[in-house]
Amino acid sequence: MSFANLKKQSKLGSLTAKLVKEVEKMNNNGATGDDRLWKLDVDKSGNGYAVIRFLPPPDKEDLPFVKLYSHAFQGPGGWYIENSLTTLGQKDPVSEYNSELWNNGTDAGKETARKQKRKLTYISNIYVVKDPANPENEGKVFLYKFGKKIFDKLTAAMQPEFEDEEAIDPFDFWQGANFKLKAKNVAGYRNYDSSEFAAVTPLLDDDDALEGIWKKQYSLEEFVAADQFKSYDDLKKRLESVLRVGSTRIQPTEDLEHEDDGRGSAEELVTAATQTTPSTEDEDDALSYFAKLAQE
Repeated sequence: MSFANLKKQSKLGSLTAKLVKEVEKMNNNGATGDDRLWKLDVDKSGNGYAVIRFLPPPDKEDLPFVKLYSHAFQGPGGWYIENSLTTLGQKDPVSEYNSELWNNGTDAGKETARKQKRKLTYISNIYVVKDPANPENEGKVFLYKFGKKIFDKLTAAMQPEFEDEEAIDPFDFWQGANFKLKAKNVAGYRNYDSSEFAAVTPLLDDDDALEGIWKKQYSLEEFVAADQFKSYDDLKKRLESVLRVGSTRIQPTEDLEHEDDGRGSAEELVTAATQTTPSTEDEDDALSYFAKLAQE
């Protein structure tokens, strides 16, 4: 680009428009900028629409999704953003500390535990059938991160509640169904309640094309591999740094290995947390929630 063209673009405002578009693209790809990840674009009102197809397990893997727990909260020493070892069924210092806070009998302890609660994310491969905001994504395979609300819709499809509803495998190429993803803004948070499955139909009528899609899928197990998690000691050091507790030892609470293992006050923690912390309806997209925390 010549200097004259640069000046011309400045007058037209086109450079600014390009920068804004690039920033939006970066934001939509998430903090990691992983171009394998697909995310639904929404308009200024918070509305968005796309049609996606959840795909079967990748080659040499058993499940079409993985489940990941993480923590993201701010303390006096900065932000704590880490994967939780509870994903692997191991003890995690934040879960232990949250249990201790909840059991100390104070409202302040419970409020802090709520803010530091685990975040649940599911990850699957998807095929983008229709993406009006980004039509260049159509016909491509991506990774998709989503929360419990959408996962509940997948579960409901596999295990319908009523007799007149037929169970479907939403991850099946031939007996699955396209998923109409509909987002809207409810009380300042992303809501997907209107999302639904279309009628059962093969993704494509060409098995060779389906095999090609299957071979393009990404590994899911890599997201929950051991090397994606820091050690207990490293996480504990990071937590102490964020909380600025120095050498203060964080004691694990007896009988409470997980925050939400369904026993005693740990179960109460999850219930109270979901009542106090606004649900984003898509817990993989808690940006607005964390933004509010960052402003506090």
